[in-house]
Amino acid sequence: MTLTKALGQFVADLSPNRLPEEAVRIACLGFTDCIGTMIAGRNEASTQILKSVLAPPAGPASLYFSGERSPGPEAGWINGAAAHALDYDDVGMQGHPSTVLVPAILAEAEVLNAGGLDMIVAYVAGYETWAELCRRDMPTYHAKGWHPTGIFGAIGAAAACAKMRRLDPARTAIAIALGASQSAGIMANFGTMTKPFHAGRAAHAGIMAARLAEAGFTASEDALEHPQGFLTAVSPEGGPDRDGDGRLGEEWAILKHGLSIKKYPACYGTHRAIDSILELLAEHPVKPDDVRKVSVHFGRLTSKILRNHQPDTGLSAKFSMEFAMASSLIARRVTLQELTDSFVRRPEVQSMMRRVELDITDEVDPENRRSPPWEQVCIELSSGRRIEGPKVSRATGHAERPLSEAQLHDKFIDCLAFGGSAIPAETLYARLQGIRSLKARELTAVH
Repeated sequence: MTLTKALGQFVADLSPNRLPEEAVRIACLGFTDCIGTMIAGRNEASTQILKSVLAPPAGPASLYFSGERSPGPEAGWINGAAAHALDYDDVGMQGHPSTVLVPAILAEAEVLNAGGLDMIVAYVAGYETWAELCRRDMPTYHAKGWHPTGIFGAIGAAAACAKMRRLDPARTAIAIALGASQSAGIMANFGTMTKPFHAGRAAHAGIMAARLAEAGFTASEDALEHPQGFLTAVSPEGGPDRDGDGRLGEEWAILKHGLSIKKYPACYGTHRAIDSILELLAEHPVKPDDVRKVSVHFGRLTSKILRNHQPDTGLSAKFSMEFAMASSLIARRVTLQELTDSFVRRPEVQSMMRRVELDITDEVDPENRRSPPWEQVCIELSSGRRIEGPKVSRATGHAERPLSEAQLHDKFIDCLAFGGSAIPAETLYARLQGIRSLKARELTAVH
């Protein structure tokens, strides 16, 4: 069976009783964290400009749990952009899966009056589809300039929405093929409003793909594996595995890879270094004025992603290793309060960024060939003394080094406070813990 058809069959056949309990737990985690970051990003300029330009009429789907409503496709688009606006959403499979899957699934669930268990099954369907495509081409897509969230997200969301609409295998395959023709997103737009646009647009693409397939729209049944299909077209090195239907349903990618939850609202490429410098400062509380130089040992690919070396806005600072180090030294933290234009432009922050030296390595981790085995920060003081931070192999919040329940809860509460949630934070958190037994409309209800 061809890959496109095999994915259609796998997604259509997926049912709650086939899901491992750990897969359900991870999906619930994805919903909780994404909804928190979605509400946190609701007031960002990118979100509000997108909503203003789309000008959606009233509809059945909620906009960032605010009481405002719109048609499903626009809700997926706007909510996906909101969830990624602060770059605080989860990480996996070279991109940000939940910021695409959750808004698309949630919008369709509200339209269809579906329940939480349906949403969870759809999430796993989208995750496994995304992961299968990643597995077939191991080189990182960032190296070619692609933003994987937009590239894979449209296809994953199409699979998830096809599951929500309970399409048969043939129409699910068509939805996936339609998603492939809507894949988009380039790294050159990182650090601007267009990066979260990629996520929202992918969610919208998935919704439309499933609806069109349901209505009888046609697409190629080999759109993924064809020599001129998705895998070949976007491949970084031109050598994807286009053969066969793989191990769908035999190995669960969601169990193998999980989700990495961000502790800091900045590009994930900064997180190991932030961990290193904050641990260093906890043991050696040096004063910023005493710092002559900060040296950061990290990978070459990450250095390409972190392209902003002297940012002057909160948005561009999210993609700056120099800012991550300056914020850590001056504020002793990197939070939503520091990723603001006013903090980034403070003279002492701008000055500290100029004291950061990048020590780039080509060494790679055999378990993750996109990154080196570890990252480390060293500080040289004006006195000549040199202090080394720990070598960090996995960032706090990584799937192999997860945040505690208390940390996850605190992040969610902070996100809702930052965004000015229309629903009390503890009320919504409790709903999300019981998402399996709720209807989507009960989950999003403001009153």
